[in-house]
Amino acid sequence: MSASRHRGLLFLVVLCCVLEGRAQNGGNRDDSKPEFRLDLRVDEVVLTFHATDAHGLPVNDIKREEIKLWDNGVAPRRIVAFDSLLDRPMRVGFLLDTSESMERTLAASKGIAERFAGRVFRQKSDQGFVMAFGYGLGVSVPWTNNSAVLAQGIRNVREGGMNPLGGTALIDAVFRACFSEFGHADRTATANMLLIFSDGEDTASHTSMDEALGACQQTNTAIYAFRVPAEPNRYSTGAKTLEELAARSGGRVFPADDSDETIWNDLKTIESEARNQYRLVYDPAQLQHDGRFHSIEIQPPDRVSRVEVRSGYYAPKR
Repeated sequence: MSASRHRGLLFLVVLCCVLEGRAQNGGNRDDSKPEFRLDLRVDEVVLTFHATDAHGLPVNDIKREEIKLWDNGVAPRRIVAFDSLLDRPMRVGFLLDTSESMERTLAASKGIAERFAGRVFRQKSDQGFVMAFGYGLGVSVPWTNNSAVLAQGIRNVREGGMNPLGGTALIDAVFRACFSEFGHADRTATANMLLIFSDGEDTASHTSMDEALGACQQTNTAIYAFRVPAEPNRYSTGAKTLEELAARSGGRVFPADDSDETIWNDLKTIESEARNQYRLVYDPAQLQHDGRFHSIEIQPPDRVSRVEVRSGYYAPKR
């Protein structure tokens, strides 16, 4: 295939090859700002990350030459582009666990989700949807920029509503949200995230963790979770599951049973990390089309104390 025919192709793992100023599915557009379009070659990787200082404040002045990057332990062949993305619009999927184990905590989880929709969500620029999951799953509120509609949809979620049978299919819900909901959305012009409210237990999924995370990495969707504590005297792998989903997608996990003040600070942290990011485009030095996972490591300048970035990506298959 000639180099000219490579232009415009989607590279499934590099998340997106086209940036548009207008989000799909009814997103708002400011016609006073010109559209920005970035065309990438097939084997270029797009990476977004957030950086904070020792006080937890965003560091927005990093220069390209201050960043060191390793792809599977090897420096990239070249850095194609590096730029700062400030005050980005968000696309948010609210995923609420309605299984039996959430009976005593679902109301509190809905309260946190409503708080985000009502106080963090911006109707002029952001979009969101609501999905409930248990043994089954369903989108109760499709994509909308109306925060009141989102809040009402969150309030309407009820315990057991997605449980014709016992069990929880958390990983299936993550895959469906990333593949179906974010799969047709603008993938890098907006900050894409899932907000999951769950204890992390999964007893009914048919999708593997790698398949779900692959879908989220392809759509540049970070996973943030508010973890509900497991029932007393019960062994649970839920915390580990949520930590893996968050770490490998570039998000974080927060406890859902903290004080109101702490939870509000957590919500502001999520917003800051989503809206203020860097975009780095690079050519891997060693990329084979074998479907294998490539780990990513970033070394920032000394004034940066923390970097939130997904742990890697899956190489494409021929």
